[in-house]
Amino acid sequence: MDFAALAQNIKRWGQALGFAEIGIASAEVSAATPSLMHWLALGRHGEMDYMAKHAALRANPQALVAGTVSVIAARLPYWPEAADGVQTLANAELGYISRYALGRDYHKTIRNRLQKLADRIHAEIQAQGRAALAEAFVYRVFSDSAPVMEVEFARQSGIAWHGKHTLSLSKTGSWHFLGEIYTSLPLPPDEPIAEHCGDCHRCLDACPTAAIVAPYEVDARRCISYLTIELHGAIPVELRPLIGNRIYGCDDCQLCCPWNKFAQIGDPDFAVRHQLDATPLTTLFAWSATEFEARLAGSPLRRIGHERWLRNIAVALGNALRTSPQNPEIINALAAQRTHASTLVREHVLWALDQGN
Repeated sequence: MDFAALAQNIKRWGQALGFAEIGIASAEVSAATPSLMHWLALGRHGEMDYMAKHAALRANPQALVAGTVSVIAARLPYWPEAADGVQTLANAELGYISRYALGRDYHKTIRNRLQKLADRIHAEIQAQGRAALAEAFVYRVFSDSAPVMEVEFARQSGIAWHGKHTLSLSKTGSWHFLGEIYTSLPLPPDEPIAEHCGDCHRCLDACPTAAIVAPYEVDARRCISYLTIELHGAIPVELRPLIGNRIYGCDDCQLCCPWNKFAQIGDPDFAVRHQLDATPLTTLFAWSATEFEARLAGSPLRRIGHERWLRNIAVALGNALRTSPQNPEIINALAAQRTHASTLVREHVLWALDQGN
């Protein structure tokens, strides 16, 4: 079979499904594995135990999916129209939510489209009369859903490079999701593109908690995305004032990146829902557990649950009190949760109330 021609068709079919770019990489990550192991050895993964538990699978694609030879890497933009991150961050009474989480949960969107792409590949193999190849065709689709070195495959496949903030970057910025298909097909790999960060260090300078400890190195234990999403317990007291009004994730290292001036408006699936980019913290804090589940159906925000949602917002409200100590709306909102059933919520509420003193 002409696998070079098939690779070109895969890219064309992928773009027809809405992906901005498709690339091919070999299923080989030995060049990136030492950095992963060093990061884990330093404990920079914090409480993300799954990172250490599944490190061997991440470092060996064939152990995750037997027979994997090639990786089809995909990039899908998500920048939501009219979601001005800088403006929201500047208003302490609004809750800042990472731009990727304002719309639909990306996991299903990307995996569904990659499944359609895999089905199209299988159909093409059958149409060419390659019955044995079609029978032996092994694949699995991913999008931040298994131990896969997504940024490394994006780099190898030429659809992005590895930014100093550790995210993937292209000449249209970093506001994109990545997805992959592990496959047994021996597709010809693409060439990596050159990195274009140069001497720029804006992302390091912009990080509110100095979590980007060096170019290409992030200590998750200080990262606001980790603190507000991955961390299950109390947010360290010394880091709370640095979180500002960020209640789910953080985009500062992206908002300052020069390449994001060229960002494309993202896929419609990721358009802002429920005015999440412009809702007062006090309104969000008043949501009951039932309202949280109902309003955020189909949203990635649901993964943290109502308890951590309140924990995060309490910190943001406390930081708002620092600049507006006598704000009765904020004080009343916090006071209403002083007797919350959760010890975690109560502790953060009391801390927040103290910020107004």
